[in-house]
Amino acid sequence: MAKLVVIYNQPADPAAFDAYYFNKHVPLAKTIPGLRAYEVNAGPVATPAGPAPYHLIATLTFDDMAAIGAAFASKEGQAAAADVGNFAQAGVQMLMFETRQV
Repeated sequence: MAKLVVIYNQPADPAAFDAYYFNKHVPLAKTIPGLRAYEVNAGPVATPAGPAPYHLIATLTFDDMAAIGAAFASKEGQAAAADVGNFAQAGVQMLMFETRQV
C-alpha cells in the first residue's frame, strides 16, 4: 500500500476551512481513480508536548506509488490538486510513501 498524507496548517477561519473542505474538496477528492481509503483526524491535532500548528491531517490510501502517480495524472486528480489553493491559504504539506507491516 501507499499513503498520501496531507497536512494543513491552522487556517485564519477554521469554520470556513472546514465548510469548504468537507462540502467541496472531499467530494471532489473522492472521485480520484485508485483511491482506496480517505481518513482525516477526528478532533485536534496534538504532539507529545501539546497542541500542534496543524488544523487537519488527511491520509489517502492507494495500492502503490504508481497508483498515486496515475491518480494525480488523471483529470480528477488534477482538479483536486488545483482545488487546494481555494481553501488552504495557510499552507499545506504533502508526503507520499509506500507502507509495510512491521
